Amino acid sequence: MDVGELLNYQPDRGAKRPRQDDGGAVGGEEDSRGGKQHKGLGARELARYRDIAAGVGTEGGVEMRETEELAGDKKKILEKLMDQDEEEPEAEPVDESSMKKMILTFEKRSYKNQELRIKFPDNPEKFMESELDLNDIIQEMHVIATMPDLYHLLVELNAVHSLLGLLSHENTDVAIAVVDLLQELTDIDTLHESEEGAEVLIDALLEGQVVALLVQNMERLDEQVKEEADGIYNTLAIIENMAEFRPGLCAEAAQQGLMQWLLKRIKAKMPFDANKLYCSEILAILLQNNDNTRELLGEMDGIDVLLQQLSVFKRHNPSTAEEQEMMENLFDALCSCLMLPSNRDRFLRGEGLQLMNLMLREKKMSRTSALKVLDHGMIGPEGADNCHKFVDILGLRTIFPLFMKTPKKMKKTGTSEKEHEEHVCSIIASMLRNLKSQQRSRLLNKFTENDCEKVDRLMELHFKYLEAVQQADKRIEGEKHEMVRRGEILDDSMEDEFYLRRLDAGLFVLQLICYIMVEISNSGISQLQQRVHQILNLRGGSVKVVRHIMREYAESIGDGKSDEFKEAERKRIMDLVDNF
Repeated sequence: MDVGELLNYQPDRGAKRPRQDDGGAVGGEEDSRGGKQHKGLGARELARYRDIAAGVGTEGGVEMRETEELAGDKKKILEKLMDQDEEEPEAEPVDESSMKKMILTFEKRSYKNQELRIKFPDNPEKFMESELDLNDIIQEMHVIATMPDLYHLLVELNAVHSLLGLLSHENTDVAIAVVDLLQELTDIDTLHESEEGAEVLIDALLEGQVVALLVQNMERLDEQVKEEADGIYNTLAIIENMAEFRPGLCAEAAQQGLMQWLLKRIKAKMPFDANKLYCSEILAILLQNNDNTRELLGEMDGIDVLLQQLSVFKRHNPSTAEEQEMMENLFDALCSCLMLPSNRDRFLRGEGLQLMNLMLREKKMSRTSALKVLDHGMIGPEGADNCHKFVDILGLRTIFPLFMKTPKKMKKTGTSEKEHEEHVCSIIASMLRNLKSQQRSRLLNKFTENDCEKVDRLMELHFKYLEAVQQADKRIEGEKHEMVRRGEILDDSMEDEFYLRRLDAGLFVLQLICYIMVEISNSGISQLQQRVHQILNLRGGSVKVVRHIMREYAESIGDGKSDEFKEAERKRIMDLVDNF
């Protein structure tokens, strides 16, 4: 704007600052949104009232003054611009005293707004100005996020308590402004800058039941309004930041209404958007390594919600990368839930097996994840009912073609060949472990079909993974020699790390394959045992190697299970090995 334009511009005497783009807070949005929180006026109308009050409203007055004040205005505007230039550099640094001053101003404005709202509940003109001032100071407080080591002041001066109180402010714009501020204060990079300040802030937020208040605020927001939809997105960001900084709060957060809200939002009949994707992500985070939240989701019929949402992808691929990410998040959430035995039963009753079986047949993107879910649902003794049901719904017809040939399309969904083969072998191993009577016979008969072609494939996989593991072992041995030569000590943690690397290289799949080999060799069907030994001898394999792999497998079995179970399972495996 040049000076000429500045001169033609009539300053707004009442309103201190224009409000149109105040970063998604009160102001200009107010009238466009119908002022739904109060029967009242938007900021622009308020500015007009102020102008009238200042005596600028009448045309005559303005005309008379215009000529007189032209020169004066020019001078004032230029002076103001000069002053601003000089002042700005001074306003930049934030220290303890300026932060205390800012918090004090915030407290005063918050109190004044509250007082005026109580005094004049039906007269927005009276409290609008204080609301705009309150919003301004909340915006200014964003600067605090640059100084996490001063976060303790927010707590000591009770500002955290006041901010949490504003989450239930009658005007949702104020609540959203507070959400934006909290989101910036809890940004995970900022929190890691000062662990001490972060601890103090997170403690104070949790003590003030922040999650329950955020959920109550989300309940009243209308996602048709862009600012309010953004408010929900930022709220979820606060929860993600806190959960990443302190994973232990997931169970508490889920109990404070968050789990219920997430499930409601995920199943809401709304077009797919960023908020739905974020909800699926937060849900998966809550369920990671946490039996309490898994139990809670099960009790809220969450398994059914997840299955309903996933059923869309039975015959259709996700239309965008974001939608694919949401699908993966929901599958991950389902896999997490199935780690809890009581949820396996809910999955069975909710016809989850039928849905996963259909997905495997449809050959869409969801196929890979459906395989992972089946693996989680059927593993261990708790998966026995699911194993029997899977055979009853003709699942063997679906799983064995995937065993015989790893699909080429795997790369598209970002799954490795190894991952696919691991899940398929794990499912077959679980069925061999859990199936009884007629269903077990049906499974074993599959191995005898077409001149034992399934046994041939099994042995092909055995040698493929045996070679991979032997190569990894060579590398690890070389590293161990090098470490000993340098005089380093091989402690337990190093040994564990090497074992994990071997599992990763293919040892886990190899263990599953050897388990299937010894199970079918002990099935009483001589044809199967002969074929396994015949191929082993033909390709220079050895029974000794298989036994060694199985002993190692038996040793590492049953983490987190009871000692009796571990002992019984080890004995069962060793009996199979001895008869091999």
